[in-house]
Amino acid sequence: MYIPHTKSDKEEMLKTIGAASFEELVKQVPSKFLWPKLNLPAESLDESQAAARMAGLAGKNCRPLSFLGAGAYERYTPAAVKAITSRTEFLTAYTPYQPEASQGTLQAIYEFQSTVSALYGMDCANASMYDGASSFAEAVRATVRVTGRKKIVYSAGVNPQYMDTLKTYFAHSADYTYVKVPMKDGAMDKAALPALLEGAACLAVQTPNFLGLIEDMGGVAETAKKAGALLVAAADPVSLGILAAPGEYGADFAVGEGQSLGLPLAYGGPYLGLFSCKKEHVRQMPGRIAGLTKDKDGKRGFVLTLQAREQHIRRDKAASNICSNEALCALAATVYSSLYGPEGLKELAESNAGAAAFAAERLSAIKGCSLKFKGPFFNEFVLSVPGSAAKLREKALARGVDIGLPLVPLFPELGETLLVCATETKTEADILKLETAIKEAI
Repeated sequence: MYIPHTKSDKEEMLKTIGAASFEELVKQVPSKFLWPKLNLPAESLDESQAAARMAGLAGKNCRPLSFLGAGAYERYTPAAVKAITSRTEFLTAYTPYQPEASQGTLQAIYEFQSTVSALYGMDCANASMYDGASSFAEAVRATVRVTGRKKIVYSAGVNPQYMDTLKTYFAHSADYTYVKVPMKDGAMDKAALPALLEGAACLAVQTPNFLGLIEDMGGVAETAKKAGALLVAAADPVSLGILAAPGEYGADFAVGEGQSLGLPLAYGGPYLGLFSCKKEHVRQMPGRIAGLTKDKDGKRGFVLTLQAREQHIRRDKAASNICSNEALCALAATVYSSLYGPEGLKELAESNAGAAAFAAERLSAIKGCSLKFKGPFFNEFVLSVPGSAAKLREKALARGVDIGLPLVPLFPELGETLLVCATETKTEADILKLETAIKEAI
């Protein structure tokens, strides 16, 4: 381990700060949050020995065969994605304020926006957000600005983390109300919409929803419009290879989590927020938009066309104070989408749906297990299990298989259930291992 500061360096810094010791400097931090002294080997190691030691420690990590989903999905990422995003001109690029020096970055952003617009069937897309939750919250907040209303109606199937994030946006005021559309067989109860939408700024729906079920969006936009509300639709981009795009069923704003498009699983990200809308709402779009133009010689050029954020315009006119985009993650999503293309994305979505359907068929045949809902689903589904789902998961993990997410903490009304996900990375043999793990755990 290389630590550049000598003892005298540290003493000089503490003297300048006015602290007697490092412990005094951090005394306001509870001790349980302070990292203990590192347990380093007494002997010194050269580089190759240190690498071997670290490899041995890493080898102790257990990586179970995982069937977790719930908004973050294990997918295969083609090698070309990492090869391109690792290029230094992309990897170390800064915000493209000077277009004459940033044509490559600006073109990548423009291609990303075009990809998102095509996927979601919308007129405009921005240069990305932090993650799906921030995209969802920004879209709902845009409907509040457009309508002047403070009532937010949302489907019970929306990702609970999205709702948690949204509520932080309006936490400064008690004037905002949240009305949940109840579920019927795991999906939104459309019959309840007319009464609930009265005086609402928007209807926010996720499809496939958090439980994996595909919402019936036929006529939903018209119902919202009659009440003077806008429609915000959140959708997994991979699912759009086979499902209708939000633009097709009349969404005003369409958002999603872009992690499925070439980004690996990680603890908290970085992920990628997808945000698109109809043209009439483009000035409500947070962040920035890259545009295509011509220079004085008639040559194609890329520029930052619209930046409706407080850093660039009057604060009271800004759509949002979000100032950063996930440019490198957006590039990965663009490369990934380009490699697959429309037909490849369709085959990918079909593969996901097929793997989940096979898993559902095998698991629902286990004695004591059954599908909680009968409606169509995409790449995850809810499985009712005998006894405690959390204890079953714990037993299966000991056998090297993570059988899914226990839903009691999030949806106690569903009883002892698991949210099970199977993407294109899961083979028939993997799903049979899952079946065996659940049988043995039971």
